[in-house]
Amino acid sequence: MTILLDGSNLDVEKLVRIARHGERVELHPKALEQIQVCRTMLEEKISAHEIMYGVNTGIGEFSEVVLDDEQVKQFQRYLIYNHAAGIGEPVPVEQVRAAMAGRINVHAHGNSGCRPEITLTLVEMLNKGVTPVVCQKGSVGACGDLAPMSQIALLMMGEGEAFYQGERLPGRVAMERAYIAIPGLEARDGLATINGSNLLTAMSALHIYDMNRWLMQAEIACAMTLEALYANMKPYDVRVHQVRGFAGAVRSSQAILKCIAGSDLVTGKMKVKVQDAYSMRSTPQVIGAAHDAIAYARSQVEIELNGVGDNPIFLPKYRLTLTGANFQGSPVSLPMDMAGAAITMVCVLSERRFNRLTNPALSIGLPPFLTKDAGMMSGMMLSQYTADMLIVEQRILSAPASIQSIPAAADQEDFVSMGMNTAIKNGQILDNACGVLGIEFMGAAQALDFRPFTPGAGVQTAHQVIRKHVAHLDEDRPLHIDHNKMKELVKSGEILEAVEAAVGSLG
Repeated sequence: MTILLDGSNLDVEKLVRIARHGERVELHPKALEQIQVCRTMLEEKISAHEIMYGVNTGIGEFSEVVLDDEQVKQFQRYLIYNHAAGIGEPVPVEQVRAAMAGRINVHAHGNSGCRPEITLTLVEMLNKGVTPVVCQKGSVGACGDLAPMSQIALLMMGEGEAFYQGERLPGRVAMERAYIAIPGLEARDGLATINGSNLLTAMSALHIYDMNRWLMQAEIACAMTLEALYANMKPYDVRVHQVRGFAGAVRSSQAILKCIAGSDLVTGKMKVKVQDAYSMRSTPQVIGAAHDAIAYARSQVEIELNGVGDNPIFLPKYRLTLTGANFQGSPVSLPMDMAGAAITMVCVLSERRFNRLTNPALSIGLPPFLTKDAGMMSGMMLSQYTADMLIVEQRILSAPASIQSIPAAADQEDFVSMGMNTAIKNGQILDNACGVLGIEFMGAAQALDFRPFTPGAGVQTAHQVIRKHVAHLDEDRPLHIDHNKMKELVKSGEILEAVEAAVGSLG
């Protein structure tokens, strides 16, 4: 199904479909008309020699340098050369595709001043699978993601590199093989392609999608551990959370109860404690707080996906050019710093529950470290070490990047968002989080093997999926194999999809 980009209706799920699943995109006819109207106005202003930043002036510290007519023709090429200054390994294809879709959506408003050919070329590149090679590092998240976006803009001149049909090719070769005409860059075209925080926003949108799915799996893992530890389920009564009023906690308690529904644990047949430890009874409040943080971050990301992140802004209705700072990444980097910290927080909770599964003083009769031959065997003792190491790294990465500004461009750009650092570290936090949660899943499945009762339908389903990938730990074996299998299982979302098929949506 084709996704129509009109500047106003791009959400996280649509971006995932475009970026990961190759969904076709089209530019709305009204958007194309608006782009042309804006371009006509800009060309009239250029002919009248009206001074406009980045069109007939230099940029950054050179914004006071006025260019003559011949320089205006050449300037965009040198602008892109100069700003294609990143470093490091290529950004994953899905993230670059998401950034391209986001930039098309900015242009769709008709406030960027580029020629329609530029926007339509980006559309063609998405639909035909030509993805520019973009270095991961180099953006400070203000004046946009200039370095990575410039590597996208190089393709507009038939330069740079691109991935196409599984090959890494010179940009011109990739464009020719895909039968995409190279539009070249005229006045304003280059800056209109790069002057927004589109890559860090795209990465953040994909992370938001993955964070939400990860949190739902954290609720499934919690349900498994609660069953294995004979938890008192009164703290999960939705009415406890409704009277406080946090939407995330209500959602979390409902999800966990769905997984446990039908269990012997909720029938009253089994003896439970009057009150469990915080790591068990506080889970809805903690995961709920993460849900609320990520919901806020999502709202900010989606505003940015559908806003005009550019400089200058051209307003044809008023025949006006306004210079500002709509490229500034702080509205995304600040909430995404919080989102990354929220995932780390839930990982800390997961590890504490895993500790209760393995610690014989806390596990309500489970074998020490979940092994029947303790002493000769160490069971899952070392799994906790691995989880702890991952969490410490997550804590380091959870320091906010949004307050780390270092001035650039001779202090003309003296506050920057460092939002790319936020996006990169959130990817690392999520990667670790899948490992931590995989270890809790593995421990909870092992513990349930020792419990002689019937768990809830959702818990049973999750247990069955885990056992398809990792066998019961009868005797010690190298656990790195199991850990990596579980990490990949969490990343795949297979447990979530199976549980939702069994008990209904957890979202």
